[in-house]
Amino acid sequence: MNRLKLSLERDDQVETIHFEIRRMVNAGYTGRDQEAVRKHIEELKKEGIPAPESTPTAYEVNTRLIYIDDETDEIEVIGNKTSGEVEFVLLCQGREVYVGVGSDHTDRELEGSSIIKSKQICPNLISRRVWRLRDAREDWDETMLRSWVKDDAGAKILYQEAPLKKMMTPEDLMAFVQGKLDDRNLDGVVIYSGTIPILTGETNYNDYFEVELFNGRTGNKLGFAYGVKVLDYLKG
Repeated sequence: MNRLKLSLERDDQVETIHFEIRRMVNAGYTGRDQEAVRKHIEELKKEGIPAPESTPTAYEVNTRLIYIDDETDEIEVIGNKTSGEVEFVLLCQGREVYVGVGSDHTDRELEGSSIIKSKQICPNLISRRVWRLRDAREDWDETMLRSWVKDDAGAKILYQEAPLKKMMTPEDLMAFVQGKLDDRNLDGVVIYSGTIPILTGETNYNDYFEVELFNGRTGNKLGFAYGVKVLDYLKG
């Protein structure tokens, strides 16, 4: 069983917690606004990814495929068509639920033929620092989810941005995932929330991705950035 060492922020203090991952689920198409969901589906269709039969969706992910942000500043991928997606992450542990920010990095070329396989070939990333959901819940709907990429000239540009009120509530998301689990047990389950639409109109395949979860009232934020390296060192 994979064990995460996380830093819980609360009441201006930080304490170390350990989370045993029993299962990991990547959700998708989880917007409260179905028009925004359809927009994201149209974005993916441009990349040859078929529309799902129903929404939201959920996919099992290998529990070893999760990287904590400060343990790596670069991930390795196969192929030039991979990209990140900013997501909030729920970590369910007994009666407590923790919130982090993460990226569901995905192979877009493979996604065209198998979404679930595209989730296994790239890692999920998560912030070391987390909040308790009950502490974050008061400002939840106005908390901002954002990501940045770099263009070919190396300039950083805003890639995704939306308040969490655009997405399923954490309670509805957990209920949806729980209903899909064979044992109906959320203890030890990591849930990636699904993402928000991109602002640039097209998927970015550059080698930089940055994510942030930001509470504008308190100024508290979770975030990290990572590089993307394509494996291409064997020649001939």
